[in-house]
Amino acid sequence: MRIVYDVESKPKLGQMIVFALQQMLAILAATIAVPVIIGNGLTPAAAMFGAGVGTLVYVGFTKRKSPVLLGSSFAFIGSMSAAFAGAATVQLGMLGMIIGAAAAGLVYVLIAELIRIVGVEWLNKLMPPVVIGPTVAIIGLSLAGNAISDLQKSDVTDAAGSNYAAMVCGLITLAVTMLCSTYGKKMLRMVPFVMGILAGYAAAAVFTIIGGATGNDALKIVDFSVFSRVMFPDGKVTVSGFIKMPDLVFIEGFKGFGELTGGYLLTVLVAYVPVALVVFAEHVADHKNLSSVIGRDLLKEPGLVRTLLGDGVGSMAGAFFGGCPNTTYGESVGCVAITGNASVVTIITAAVGCILFSFVTPFVAFIDSIPSCVMGGVCISLYGFIAVSGLKMLKEVDLDNNRNLFTASVIFIAGIGGLSVSVGSVTLTEIAAALILGILTNKLLSKKSPEKDEH
Repeated sequence: MRIVYDVESKPKLGQMIVFALQQMLAILAATIAVPVIIGNGLTPAAAMFGAGVGTLVYVGFTKRKSPVLLGSSFAFIGSMSAAFAGAATVQLGMLGMIIGAAAAGLVYVLIAELIRIVGVEWLNKLMPPVVIGPTVAIIGLSLAGNAISDLQKSDVTDAAGSNYAAMVCGLITLAVTMLCSTYGKKMLRMVPFVMGILAGYAAAAVFTIIGGATGNDALKIVDFSVFSRVMFPDGKVTVSGFIKMPDLVFIEGFKGFGELTGGYLLTVLVAYVPVALVVFAEHVADHKNLSSVIGRDLLKEPGLVRTLLGDGVGSMAGAFFGGCPNTTYGESVGCVAITGNASVVTIITAAVGCILFSFVTPFVAFIDSIPSCVMGGVCISLYGFIAVSGLKMLKEVDLDNNRNLFTASVIFIAGIGGLSVSVGSVTLTEIAAALILGILTNKLLSKKSPEKDEH
């Protein structure tokens, strides 16, 4: 993909706002899903606020050279649940999430310091293109099932089997996104996701209205009741229904200090720290992927030390405000790849937008109301671009060499097959498991491996 706006580019103000909105739409549906899953007082608005702050921290540490948004990390869902499960009160659970995220971020800081001392060349040798390429592809391919599941899902009815009306809305979203990206002129070509989401949402709204008028539940796609639940939870029209400060986690969390015990603290550390070690592998893969998209090696400049510090401290900030540790989002990378807009100013604007719009209740409600099928249509292209960018890294790899062939094969099958390992509350994700297995395979076959295997 040709980069239209490079990392240092500054689009015009009007364009930049629309580009930033596109980035926000790409990541917010998943970002607000984490607090919804966890519950216990966590809110989508606070998660948006935390994602915005975390991204600004990341941009600062990476010297404005890495164009990606941070959002709520799904890898820490088990850890967050454990923080509440072991807490006597909700306030203590929120405090536990802040402490756990701080400990996980500290792991990143320690790894960054180690890398600063020993350098990064060992990492390139440990993860050559034959290892990192398939791993990046797996990041996209492992999410394929989620995209297809969402594509067929209505947010109103759980009708058995595929919801064909929902699928039509998702495919309309995908079609408009592809057409705008491929044939759109000027500005239209730069905002295919905005156009795709709006088109899919409009189609879903029409189906929902028809379904309501005819009593056909299968046609009901958009859950419009989200607006009343989010804006008017007490059934009364108030100012807070339009402008409201997010329920920031630290405000309630600090009330739990008096209940903090050594046993609970140990529980939180055990739940968070091992996950941080696992997510490190995904951090490297994500930044290798982003490097291939923008044509710059981010592990050298600004350097892995800075990306780790940005990710780690940004994750702390996200949890402090929203409860959810942050991570760089593949959806954001896919957005950069498809639009060719790598402008970090756009990322900064999107981060500020996440913070500001977290106060705007109707916007939070709108994001929450975007049907799963519409986001499924968008994510087919986003996740597909991630997968293809990983495959592109294999272009220069000699796959006639059995060492390379086996390494790539093991990673693909382990990742697509969903190999994961759980020990207590700690889960080695399929991406991390595939990467580790690929590294071991590559090293196992590195001894006396000929340039060309004879058959």
